[in-house]
Amino acid sequence: MTVTVVAEMLAKAGREAELRRELLDMVEKTRVEEGCIQYDLHEAIGEPGRFVFYENWTSEQTLKAHSESAHLKAFGAKASELVDERRVLRYTRIA
Repeated sequence: MTVTVVAEMLAKAGREAELRRELLDMVEKTRVEEGCIQYDLHEAIGEPGRFVFYENWTSEQTLKAHSESAHLKAFGAKASELVDERRVLRYTRIA
């Protein structure tokens, strides 16, 4: 069962460029992970610093492995300095 994740983040004021660099770095590292089907990063039109990841994973297990990866844990340690708002939603396709 494919798992879809939508992860939204809003940078703290003045930290937009730094958050963008960190997120772009995660894209390269994540796309080579086992089970990663899609890992796309978007930035809101007209609202610099508001980002959305659209992700597809082959299973809950591969998503769990991603959440335990060194690069995601490293980002998590920095996130409180860079991110003002964050929301992560998980979905499964029904049609």
